[in-house]
This record gives sequence, C-alpha cells and structure tokens, in this order.
Amino acid sequence: MDLKIKGKKALVTGGSGGLALAAARDLAAEGVDLTLTDLNADDLSQAAETFDGQVDTIAANLTDPDDIEKLRKHMADKGGIDILVHAAGVTGDKGDPLEMTDEEYHRVWETNFLSAVRMARVFVPQMAENGWGRIVCVTSENAVQPYEDEAVYNTSKAALLNFTKGLAQVYAPKGVLVNTVAPAFIETPMTDGMMKMRSEKLGVSKEEAIESFLKEERPFLKIGRRGQPEEVAAVIALLCSDRATFTTGSAYRVDGGAVGSMNT
Repeated sequence: MDLKIKGKKALVTGGSGGLALAAARDLAAEGVDLTLTDLNADDLSQAAETFDGQVDTIAANLTDPDDIEKLRKHMADKGGIDILVHAAGVTGDKGDPLEMTDEEYHRVWETNFLSAVRMARVFVPQMAENGWGRIVCVTSENAVQPYEDEAVYNTSKAALLNFTKGLAQVYAPKGVLVNTVAPAFIETPMTDGMMKMRSEKLGVSKEEAIESFLKEERPFLKIGRRGQPEEVAAVIALLCSDRATFTTGSAYRVDGGAVGSMNT
C-alpha cells in the first residue's frame, strides 16, 4: 500500500534501536526523508548504516530544552518537519510505588512525558502553519493497565496518553493529526533485559522465563509470544500516512490482547 508520504520529512526519537528503528525503516521504505535522534551519536551512526539510503542523524538529550532547540534548528535547516514519531523513553526503577524516590519519578517523568510536551511545543506550530502534520507517540499497555511494581513508568505513560488526546483535539482542525500506539511485551532490548533478570531469579532458561511470564503476568496475551518491533512499526507508519486521514486522538494497542479492558 502506498502511504502517500513520499518526500515528507520525519523526525524519529529514540531512533537508534527497538521500535523506533523499525518504524523508521517502514517510513524510509515509503520515501520519507528521515532524521533519527537519540542520546548516543555512535549508536545513531550504527543504526543509519542499516538503511539502504542516506539517513540523517543528530544526537540530543530530550530532557534538555537546549538540545530540543538544537533539534528545532536542525530540522528548520532541512525545511521543517511533517512527521514526528516520539518513541524515546525509559522504564524506570521497579518496586513498591511508595519506595520510589522523588528523583526517580522526576527522571522518568522528564524523559517519558515532558520531552513529548517540549517536542510538540516546537514542532506542532510549524505543522499547523503548513496545514499538514502527523504525530505518533509510543505509550504502553501500562498507560491503561498499570502494574503494581512499575508506578513511575505507569504514571508517565498515562500522562502522555492524556496529553496527546488533548493535543489532538486542538490541532486536528489545523491539519495536524495526533495519535498514540501502545505496545506490550515486544521483543526489544528492554524486554530481553527483563527476561534475563527473570531467568536468573527463577533459575530457568530465558525461554522458560518468557513462558512463565506470559502465563503468570500476561494472562490476556493469548497469542502466546512476544511481539516483534515490525508489528508495531506497521501501525506507526500507517498513522503517519496520508491514508489515516480520519484518525486522530486515538490509542492503538499492539499488545497481542494483553490489556483485558474494553476501554482505552
């Protein structure tokens, strides 16, 4: 399917790996002029080498307003931005919600929530002026189905979901469509780390750790496996396209059924 976005300019955050890199590949295949940003310049260079064509990269810390201004200037020099895929994020510490420190709540809040606010603040007005824009923020199943030991992550992703809904309502009349994609238990370095720790704790193989995790912690995930980054990327790319022209303020789950609720 032609997504009708050839020549559009996209910025992908968290772009050196995982879901963001998979989404970037789908956008590149549609002829999008791609810029990847992440913390580490070397990681970005390695990611860029995996593409057939030339991919622009710029290292930036999205918790630093000065670096966000650097991104704004960088994209302005390229002629602006049409698409923002905001996938940058951290999981944060796990444990009793009351034992998590203020510092940890603030750290995850800055990375997962305020970075999205600041990015929208600098890029949405230009999209609105042009009368066309797409923003897709990666949230999580945790935004609507919080797990008791992931409070710092839960709260940041729930806030991001709420923010994007409000943003969509304001800017849809100006041609800027804002949506979220909520993955669950995708095969990424993050879940690899989770399963490594679980296997060590239980004294079992990683495959056995995954099997027990699905049975005990994700009973609604009836597909019975981790999702693949490409399965999330396809939904992100569609929402970035000129095919999804009647979709805004929506939260798309790519979770294998992991969320048991009927509601968003």
